[in-house]
Amino acid sequence: MIGGRFGDNGELFFEIKLVSVNGEQFEVESLFDTGFTSGWLSINSQDLEALEWSIILPQIEMQTAQGVEYFDLYEGKVIIDSKEFIIPVHVGEELPETLMGSLWFDIMQLIVNKPRGILTLETVIAL
Repeated sequence: MIGGRFGDNGELFFEIKLVSVNGEQFEVESLFDTGFTSGWLSINSQDLEALEWSIILPQIEMQTAQGVEYFDLYEGKVIIDSKEFIIPVHVGEELPETLMGSLWFDIMQLIVNKPRGILTLETVIAL
């Protein structure tokens, strides 16, 4: 189980690790975006260089809060809740945050009790 934190506007933030092809780990703060329903993770293209992940599919069209955007899909490795996952990662331009998508709800449970400051994410099913 990992603990998260609430942002100033009630956002849900969690620390995750992105794992490069050579095994180097980069800890990043990610925003859990429940509106990101068609993916696992989205990162800014400038973060991709150090990771050297392999592209799966270029220029996927997606509807975002800002309108239609295009993303490249990469095979990425992440560590969440001390477990390693290989997932498709949406990579786009000008993303202000690393975003966790709601597909994580397929294998994890989110526990939120804002009045008590409880925010946790725990794996319940292995990929």
